[in-house]
Amino acid sequence: MAIFRRSTSGAEFDSTHRFVTSWILPPAALFFVRAVLSIYAFTTLFFILAWHGTHNDILEARQSFSYFTVLTYWGLAFYYGFAAIHTASYWRTGTPFLARWPRALQIAHSVFYTTVVVYPFIVTAIFWAILVPKDGFPSMFETWSNTSQHAMNAGFALFEVVFPRTEPLPWSHLIPVVIILAMYLSLAYLTHVTQGFYPYSFLDLQTNSSGKVGAYIVGVLVAALVVFLIVRYLIWLRVWVTERKLGKLGKYSDRRPGRLRMDEEEGKIKMDAITFRGIV
Repeated sequence: MAIFRRSTSGAEFDSTHRFVTSWILPPAALFFVRAVLSIYAFTTLFFILAWHGTHNDILEARQSFSYFTVLTYWGLAFYYGFAAIHTASYWRTGTPFLARWPRALQIAHSVFYTTVVVYPFIVTAIFWAILVPKDGFPSMFETWSNTSQHAMNAGFALFEVVFPRTEPLPWSHLIPVVIILAMYLSLAYLTHVTQGFYPYSFLDLQTNSSGKVGAYIVGVLVAALVVFLIVRYLIWLRVWVTERKLGKLGKYSDRRPGRLRMDEEEGKIKMDAITFRGIV
């Protein structure tokens, strides 16, 4: 199945500014949504830390940084913050800050995007499948904080799958996705050694056999691969439907360079980053 062929005509990163534009939202609206989501995520995180600090639970606040759930939520907050800044700069000047960054940071942003559209779905699935308290949450605060971090996080990720003009996830990004999961696994066991607790009970080698723990680890890895594939082809479907079938080639800044201006009568735009070949 041949779906996309990347252009080799130039080495420019994101030449048509797919990371900062949407097929349906104008840049100003995309900036606003991303900024609001970033503010909400940061507010949630700092409020949770403050709540624990004012309720004699400083230990829980410190230990929160050992949880993959919390770390990925910080990732969402920072991603949306940077994405909002890049989008705002594109909206106001026609050239996003991302286009002016060194190539290494541009690639890092691309990988960052991949993580925020993959990890939240894994977190949500695992939490509600095996980690949610059987008797429910004991307070309104617990209900809100867990809903924000274990349900709304998937909504945040879904927004980035559906609304921007981003391309399907590159296959090469599977490598950092797996490496980061392995690094977190190391952190989880380092936490046990240094602080005396396991962030997640299914990693506990004292109450679970090594075979069972290994099965959980392999299961998370398989889940990551499956989610990566699903997200990759959902993005492919979105681009195919919106651009190939509906002709919605994107909402652009009025200040963009002339070489990227859309010919509204013909409905065409230079799309250096991607070329459709259909399905074989």
